[in-house]
Amino acid sequence: MMERLKQFMRNRWVKFSLTTIIYLLWFVVWTGNLWFLLGVPVIYDLFISKWFGRHVWSRHKALKTRNRAYKTTMEWVEAILFAAVVASIIHIFVFQMYVIPSSSMEKTLLVGDYLYVSKVTYGPQMPNTPLSFPLVHHTMPLSQTKKSYCEAIKLPYHRLKGLRKIRRGDVVVFNFPAGDTVLLEKQDVTYYDVLRQYQARYGQAEGRRRLERDFTVVSRPVDKRENYIKRCVALPGDTVRIMASELFVNGTPFEAIPEREFFYFVTTSSPISSQALEEMGISRDELQYDNMGHYFLPLTAANLERVNRMQNVVAVEKFEQTEPSPVYFPNDTSAYRWTEDWFGPLWVPAKGATVELTQQNLPLYRRIIETYEGNSLEVKDDGTILINGEPADRYTFRMDYYFMMGDNRHNSADSRFWGFVPEDHIVGKASFVWLSLDKNKPFPSNIRWNRMFRSIK
Repeated sequence: MMERLKQFMRNRWVKFSLTTIIYLLWFVVWTGNLWFLLGVPVIYDLFISKWFGRHVWSRHKALKTRNRAYKTTMEWVEAILFAAVVASIIHIFVFQMYVIPSSSMEKTLLVGDYLYVSKVTYGPQMPNTPLSFPLVHHTMPLSQTKKSYCEAIKLPYHRLKGLRKIRRGDVVVFNFPAGDTVLLEKQDVTYYDVLRQYQARYGQAEGRRRLERDFTVVSRPVDKRENYIKRCVALPGDTVRIMASELFVNGTPFEAIPEREFFYFVTTSSPISSQALEEMGISRDELQYDNMGHYFLPLTAANLERVNRMQNVVAVEKFEQTEPSPVYFPNDTSAYRWTEDWFGPLWVPAKGATVELTQQNLPLYRRIIETYEGNSLEVKDDGTILINGEPADRYTFRMDYYFMMGDNRHNSADSRFWGFVPEDHIVGKASFVWLSLDKNKPFPSNIRWNRMFRSIK
């Protein structure tokens, strides 16, 4: 019986049929792209007609037998191509690696944590710019300015079916929404923040002109914008509000996050020991001390309790930002005097939902209408709002949006600063830490063994 089954499986038509079924289910049905049907003739030739093998591959093999240099070269080329194709497929459809560059998610995630980011959980997003150098993001290796992609072909947003939707509290990797425009010579700052500074100093038109004179300004497609990682605190249709730094969603306090941090002013009669700071996980980069007994420290609830018990601590006061600024979303202090600790209420747009447009709420949704959903928008002198040249007093959203925040609440550039994250910017779910390195320690003591393969909650 087993021998007959083996003979059946060795049949070329059986191999062709099984391979074709798997290929169609993966590359045609799952992706919904009919262009992948062109791969079926290739599979047919591989198992049945074998024209390529007889006329091309056989000559290639013969030449490898006769010419040692050709054989050596082509073995390297074949290995590199195979590795690049396999790695690219995994990178697009299954997972990607991500390293934590900043402290915005501490202490949930630490600087130097290497993460496994699942693309299967929410569904892989097909590339918007398929013509790109494999396994790099927006710039070529060893370059800060050379593009790694070509925009000759631009594909619309299309996400494959995933295991589930985003849940409130998930730690999510996404393309930076405000990263559509970049200053090449100053990529560590947001273009729009710098533009507001220039316009505040020189005026609207002159500020933009001077900025474009001082820097090289480039635009990037959605899938080539910087990757950010934050916690999703509000889903489409939710209402967000922050009062005295406490987060409320739909009027209910957000679920407590044990590793969440806030900044505190700490006054001491003598310095806090370096051992105590290390045990609390406060790195040199986070430590602010004036040598006069005054600290400005990021503390979790557990660390706050520990600091309050220290005999040399005189006073502890929680930092709270009460001064409105244009850096906070929606970047309009005349109508919205919000801060990172006093914010909202703000409704998060949902796909298919319709909102009435007014002069008051237009700053909240203008970027969605213009940038994320590709409409032209104009406000006439009499207050009439025109969308695509037509008067509009309401708008129906075409995508879902999310509100993201870092767990290090006073040291995180998140939705409180640049607004909503569109669904087409979602990359994947941060699943677990597979490696963690402390940049302030030498090898091998820099390896944080206790964080290896730790799930992210």
